[in-house]
Formats: sequence, structure tokens, C-alpha cells
Amino acid sequence: MPPRPSLGLRARLLFAFALLCVVTAAAVAGVSYVMARNAILQRAQDAAVQTMRSRLEAVFPLRDPTPGPAELGEIAGTVADGSNDSVALYFGTRSPAGPGRPCLPFGRPCRQGLDPGMIPESLRREVTGGNIAWQRVVWQDGPYLIIGTPLLIVEDRRTRPSGIEVYTAHSLAPEQRSIDELATFAWLTGGAALAFAVVLALLATRGVLLPVRELGRAARLLGEGELRTRIAVRGSDELADVARTFNNTAAELERHVEQLRGMEADARRFVADVSHELRTPLAALTAVADVLDEEAGRLPEPAGRAARLVSQETLNLTGLVNDLIEISRFDSGVAALALNEVDVAELVRATLRVRGWSEQVDSELAPEVTARLDPRRVDVILANLVGNALRHGEPPVSVRLSADPSWITVEVRDHGAGLDEAVLPHVFDRFYKASAARARSEGSGLGLAIARENARLHQGDLTVTNAPDGGAVFTLRLPRRAPGPDEGPE
Repeated sequence: MPPRPSLGLRARLLFAFALLCVVTAAAVAGVSYVMARNAILQRAQDAAVQTMRSRLEAVFPLRDPTPGPAELGEIAGTVADGSNDSVALYFGTRSPAGPGRPCLPFGRPCRQGLDPGMIPESLRREVTGGNIAWQRVVWQDGPYLIIGTPLLIVEDRRTRPSGIEVYTAHSLAPEQRSIDELATFAWLTGGAALAFAVVLALLATRGVLLPVRELGRAARLLGEGELRTRIAVRGSDELADVARTFNNTAAELERHVEQLRGMEADARRFVADVSHELRTPLAALTAVADVLDEEAGRLPEPAGRAARLVSQETLNLTGLVNDLIEISRFDSGVAALALNEVDVAELVRATLRVRGWSEQVDSELAPEVTARLDPRRVDVILANLVGNALRHGEPPVSVRLSADPSWITVEVRDHGAGLDEAVLPHVFDRFYKASAARARSEGSGLGLAIARENARLHQGDLTVTNAPDGGAVFTLRLPRRAPGPDEGPE
């Protein structure tokens, strides 16, 4: 299952800072806006109610307890001013809708432009019940404060409703403009706070991500083998502790790797020295073994069998020593190519013919395939691959040669059970001989390792896979012009 994509550390920090800023600014601005709005509206409402009460005092005492339209017009004009409209109602009668005679006691035309349709029913019910009440409404896309009050009649220190209701509409447009300006200011403040938070987030991510990136770069270099990689330690915070820990770990790793390299070099030198020291006594032992092998047929049976066994084990030991010497040359970097222009098909036929495998192996060799190779080392590769297939696979064993302008390819295949999937990655390991699908090898376990080293020395490669219909397929790919000792890979 592929990993889910995720935001980088910089993006996450920016998002966190921005979210915190937005939430904080929204909360502060929202609370401030609501409190200021309520305060502005409450102040306007209180002032309008107080003004209406003061002006209604001019109409007392009522001249007529059952007023007509004219008297209602005078009452409505008393509470109206240049910015407010009013209306006076007495049961089914209302004050006139147009200018009338001067309203007492101010001597100015009455303004009764308030439409009763603006008055909410809930406000009417409250005023009809004898209470002064007010309510904010929206009329013709504008906010208004509707204030309603009943006029009372005082008799013998007792009050009773006169049935006259007075309503005034106070425009809240100035207050709405103030509230809108306050909201705009809150938005501007939030935007500025957001920009400031982004700048702070960039500075914070820069301070955090630079050491993290440096740590990632150093870890990558360390993984690539640059064991002397270290990080500059700055400050004394947690990132500095991480840098110090990395440097200590890198130093310990370098020390251990140097120890392991020294031990590996000593082991390789020991193998090379022992192998070379064994060659002289092995030469004498081989000569004696050859004599014993010739005389084995004339010796009594137990002695003859022992002579043949000594001869065979001497040959095996000689092969092992030669393989170890060859491996030591690869390890020390002294293995070199002796390049010649060769006919690869003829080289394959010679390898099979010299070892007597021509009749056992099916060959499909492209003609006129020439390449600049080391024939001895290619012969070693082919001998190991074909011999391995004959010993451990099942017939038919085949060798197929193909080529393109840059590369030659040799495939060696058997038709046995193939290799276990767990074995495939270790086929070319040194001394690896375990196999669940094939019999235990009688060799040293170095043949395939030497074959791959020879292929890589040519700047080629050697791989193995299982064929779909059974059997193992070893594929040798070599460049048609292998680089010489003073040349790099093409």
C-alpha cells in the first residue's frame, strides 16, 4: 500500500501558525465587534427613548380624551424631529400622513410619515398592554428603531390607558455605518495579524528547518559512505543535542568501520599469504599424487582406493587454493584484463570442446559476433556456468549467444527444478552452497562469485533468474569493447 501523501514540515508549521492566528483574531475581533455593536445600539436606543419621553411631556394634560385625526397629528408632530417619523393611533384612527397645522408647542409642521405597517405586531401588543417598548427592524434596506408608548390618564392618583399609542421610527443608519467601519477594521486587523503570523512562521521554520535539512544532508552523506561527515553544533537547544548525538554516532561508526576494514584487510592478506604459501607444498603433493594415481591400478584394492582418494583431494585442494588466490586478486584490486579481439561463438565452442561438454550441451550461437575481451576470464565464467548447470541442473542444458551493437549476451540454462526464491539473492555469495532445490555442491562455493567478479571486471554483469517453465537461467552481459587497464567504464 503506497504511503499517503503528506505536507512538508514547513507547510505544516505555516498552516498551524496561520490557523492559530485566524482563530485568535476571529475570537478577539468577534467578541470586540459584538460588545462594541451592542454598546453602540444600546446607547442609540437609550437616547432615542429618553428623547421621546421628554417630548411627550409637552402633550400633557390631554385636551381631548377622544382625539380625532387633527389632535393625533399634533401629538405625532410633537415627538417627531428632522430625522424621525412618528404616528399616533387611537383605536382605528391614526394621525394624518401629510403636513398639518403647526404642532404645539413648537410651532412647526407636523411630520407623520411613519407607516403603521412598519410596526411589528409583537410591539403593538406590548404597547397596547400599557408598556413602553422598542424593537429594531429593517425597512426598505435600512435599520430602524421603532419605539412605542401608550399615553396614560391620571385620575385621583391612579393611571389608566387613554387608548392613544404613539410610535416613532429612529433611523439607525449612522450607527450601522459605525458598526460597518468597526467590522472593516476588525477584518483589516485580522488580515494584518495573519500576515504577521505568516512572517513569524517563516522565521520559525527557517530556524527549525535549516538544522533539520543539514541533519538530513549529513545523514544522506553518511549513508553514502562519507564517514567523516559532521554537523556544526549551534546553541544549546534540542536541535543542538540532536547534532551532538549525530556527531558522536558518526564518530563511533567511523571508528567501528575502520576497525572492520582493518580486520577485513588482515583476513584477506592472511588468505592471500596462506594461499601463496600453500602453492609450493601443493606442487610437490600434486606430483606425488600423480605418481600414486598412475600406480593405483597396480596396488592392492585398499591401497589403490586410498591412492585415488589422495589424488582427488589433492586436486580439490589445488582448485580451492587457486580460487582463493583469484579472489584475493579481486579484493586487492590487482586483477587485470588481457584484452584481445575474439570471436565469441568460437570462444564458447572452445570452452565446451576442451572440457568434453560439446555433446551434452545444446548451443545456439549467433555467427560473426566479435568483441574485445579477456578470453581466459570469459572461459572461466562460461566453464563455471555450464559446469554448474551440468552438475546441479537437469538436461537439456543450453547455451545461447546473442548480440547488439554495444553488448553481447550469453544465456546458460538448465531444465531442472530451478532455484528457491530465498536462494536467488545469495547465489553469487562467496562460499554459499546451500540450496533447497539442488544437491549440496562439491566445490568450494567460490566459482559463481569468481564468475561475477570476472564479468564486472569487464564492466558487465552476471545475473540469475528462474525460467517460467522450470530451470535456472544465468545471463552474462559484456560490452563488446571492454575498457582496458587505463580506461574507465564507457
